[in-house]
Amino acid sequence: MSDHAPRAGNAPRLLVRASHAEDLDAITAIYAWNAEHGTGTFELEGPPRDEMARRRDDVLAKDLPWLVAERDGEVLGYAYANHFRPRLAYRFALEDSIYLAPQAQGQGLGRLLLAELVAQCTARGARQMLAVIGDSANAASIGLHRAQGFTEVGTLRAAGWKFERWLDVVLMQRALGPGDASAPG
Repeated sequence: MSDHAPRAGNAPRLLVRASHAEDLDAITAIYAWNAEHGTGTFELEGPPRDEMARRRDDVLAKDLPWLVAERDGEVLGYAYANHFRPRLAYRFALEDSIYLAPQAQGQGLGRLLLAELVAQCTARGARQMLAVIGDSANAASIGLHRAQGFTEVGTLRAAGWKFERWLDVVLMQRALGPGDASAPG
């Protein structure tokens, strides 16, 4: 796991690590805020803690990463990868999800989480990572993914209705490891 600890003097230590069950209260609160205030997810309200636990358990049962970023013991964001689709042919294509607490946005935590997620998924043998970004006006998420080597591969126009307006979905993709240059191992 990465100990991304950019410190200057007494600056707080930032840690990107595997999530633990004890992180679920913070994960649930972060996702609820994003569901209720943002367009990065098309859920309209945050699910309860037990549903977030079920989702996390599902990801971990597939031997896929669910990471958190914490500073001085406070979980400020999380990221995970899951299969893009459940059919077996998609098993080497993963979709990333990243959510940050409002007070943590714009500080580079998303970049650290995504970089670690890409590294861990590559190490697990995944060949493609897909980003399904809610809202074509979500410049922060689109820019984050572009900076990590993702390219836009399509837009689903007016795919969601949230906050009394139609929202697009931007699809981005990047190869992991050898990508499609060889058969998977």
